[in-house]
Amino acid sequence: MRLSHLFFTTLRDDPAEAEMPSHRLLLRAGYVRQLGAGIYSLLPLGFRVNKRVEQVIREELDAIGGQEMEMPVVHPADLWRESGRYDAIGPEMARFKDRGDRDMVLAMTHEEVVADLLRDIVRSYRQLPFIVYHFQTKFRDEPRSRGGLVRVREFVMKDSYSCDRDEAGLDVAYWAHHRAYTRIFERLGLDTVAVSSDVGMMGGSLAHEFMFLNPAGEDVLVLCEACGYAANRQVAPTVAPEPAAEDLLEVEEVETPDTTTIDALATFLGVPASRTAKATFFVTGDGRFVVAIVRGDYDVNETKLVNAIEATGGIRPATVEEITQRGMVPGYGSPIGARDAVVVVDELAARSPNLVAGANRTGWHLRNVNVPRDFTPDVITDIANVREGDACPSCGSPVILRNGIEVGNIFKLGTKYTAALGAEYLGEDGERHPIVMGSYGIGLGRNVACIVEAHHDDKGIKWPEEVAPYRAHLVALGANKNPEVTTIAERLHDLAKAAGPQHEILYDDRDESPGVKFADADMLGMPWILTVSPRSLEAGGIEVKERETGEKTVRPIAEIEAFLEGRASLGA
Repeated sequence: MRLSHLFFTTLRDDPAEAEMPSHRLLLRAGYVRQLGAGIYSLLPLGFRVNKRVEQVIREELDAIGGQEMEMPVVHPADLWRESGRYDAIGPEMARFKDRGDRDMVLAMTHEEVVADLLRDIVRSYRQLPFIVYHFQTKFRDEPRSRGGLVRVREFVMKDSYSCDRDEAGLDVAYWAHHRAYTRIFERLGLDTVAVSSDVGMMGGSLAHEFMFLNPAGEDVLVLCEACGYAANRQVAPTVAPEPAAEDLLEVEEVETPDTTTIDALATFLGVPASRTAKATFFVTGDGRFVVAIVRGDYDVNETKLVNAIEATGGIRPATVEEITQRGMVPGYGSPIGARDAVVVVDELAARSPNLVAGANRTGWHLRNVNVPRDFTPDVITDIANVREGDACPSCGSPVILRNGIEVGNIFKLGTKYTAALGAEYLGEDGERHPIVMGSYGIGLGRNVACIVEAHHDDKGIKWPEEVAPYRAHLVALGANKNPEVTTIAERLHDLAKAAGPQHEILYDDRDESPGVKFADADMLGMPWILTVSPRSLEAGGIEVKERETGEKTVRPIAEIEAFLEGRASLGA
């Protein structure tokens, strides 16, 4: 491909909206362009990288027996009603009516479609097990897109589905995907960690997320360096020292002006935050008002809370009006005297004696509040976020917290969807059984972004060879001084093109200065930069720069020709 013909442009300045290195570099190097919030066009270079990532995933899915297919982007809403997810999922699902006034949705994922196909096609146990997968557009109306391709609204995802007779078969397919994902991310040049995770809207009995460690990641991971324990903080159990036993003291009102935060309250009273009770207020998607109580040195884990009360449609923060309507005062609230509220107390807070809690009166708190003596919770369970240094639930060593970006996930769905949609098979026993499913996803664009996060420097992108849009970037310099430069460069370009699409290179044939050409070559990030110039020819051939290391050598032309034809490697 001649750079003079390529549909792209580089940007000399960092885009103002770019938050992460990958966002900045993919825009600057002409790989993507933004159309709207969370909606991007892949320009030819970006499209080629996406296809390279897709091929890596395809090869590894095929290796475990996956069968590629394609399912629609637009689904009848009735299919999602059958599974129960149409009403359970909030505004992130795009809903619309077709010209026949039928309710439709844009695909967020394809469990319902697979279950519908299963009930139509599978009749006997002899047709099981199998794995199907596709690469298809998804749309999720994220409330806040960020990080370029890291969190978008429209994206291409590989989703695969295992279909088995029983849980034992699902277990085989699940761990086969786990191993395949490990190989995929290794080939993509991503150092990932698999962590236990919440099943979320997918449902099922078990889930793992493959996380790329990155400070800009929105997920917080709980990791133990001693035993290897790894979990998303959404599901990691909180293990804290048992509070010291104390006699339960009488409740005492204390005036606490201007102490609407735990820090202000603890400072005013001269007590540690661990001696206070923190109240947080929420409203569920099904309209329930929730008071969540954790000890003041912890924060509420919303995922644990949602699961504890089975909150359909999730939760949102309560408004001031909603709080006061139930007899509580923001900044000074507690469940004592509250009305029409579901009260959920964290286990550690419930075990901690004589806490300071809100008096539901502005400027006042209560000392020596105890559960269940002073108020009766509806639920007592773990709803606290794990903190750095808390005990590992597996071995007891201190845990560390790291941020991560989810690049893949796997779920044991079981019969959640097949039972709802009536996808059954006739077993060897002559009885009908629901088909057992697993679901496994990888977002392509997010992986492209994470590859850039892992492989870049201050000059630009450094693509791993497995996913680079072109094998090499050919630069011709000084043709006006030595016409042989153009002759050799043209021959090398044509040689690579004749060798086939997988050997094609990017040839900078533009009439630009050496500085511009080298800057663009570094920014675009092909694994090898090949420079033909009078100086390189005098030195015996072509200058070869390895983009990853910056190391430069001069190689004979014959060696470069062998590389371009796929007969040799430039590496060690």
